[in-house]
Amino acid sequence: MKEYLKRMLSCLRPAAIATITSGMAAGIALAAPSSNLIVVPPTKLPASARQSGEAMLLHEAIDGTTFLYIEQNQGSRLAIFDVTDPAHLKAEGSIEIGPLGPFDFVSSLGSRAELIRFRQDQGNAVLDLHDAKVPVLKAPQGLALEDAVIPSQLARDYQVQVVNTAKSPELNYILNIKGTREEIAKYDTGTTFLLTDEGLFLIRRPAKEMEKTLHALDYAN
Repeated sequence: MKEYLKRMLSCLRPAAIATITSGMAAGIALAAPSSNLIVVPPTKLPASARQSGEAMLLHEAIDGTTFLYIEQNQGSRLAIFDVTDPAHLKAEGSIEIGPLGPFDFVSSLGSRAELIRFRQDQGNAVLDLHDAKVPVLKAPQGLALEDAVIPSQLARDYQVQVVNTAKSPELNYILNIKGTREEIAKYDTGTTFLLTDEGLFLIRRPAKEMEKTLHALDYAN
């Protein structure tokens, strides 16, 4: 199994990748479909990922599971996804927060809580993540936001240049991912999560995912 993964990894590496960011737009050059980048649109994800949202939070639980939280319905609902393996993203349900209005994830409070700030009344609260599948919204105790940096919510467009590895010009094209509200990266697998007007997009890097798998096998041995 380990040798098979190594052979697969060597096949994925030759395609060249370049990332360019300019102004309010970002461009990603990738090779398809035998390449080491895969763009996954909302239509290929669970139903709860096919709607837009206000903000996202990526959180690693103490057992190593990575969860993605998407604030939806003007802050009244939090959709929960297990993104530990980007190739098999799983919906883990959602929780209803209530009619408090949209909010932003501001900063971590240790490893099991997140400070949030509501946009309309400038109030703040704490998202308790002790049970990562069932987060709980709590009132803050002695928290100040004077020095907190609120994430920018300006939407931007992503231009993804798809380059065919067989050098067929007719298969080269530009994929426009419009209305991107937020971007989060999962560094161990190289995954980029894009929250857009259409829902959640994933940009996967199979070579990086396989490197993580090989590292885990080495560690286990």
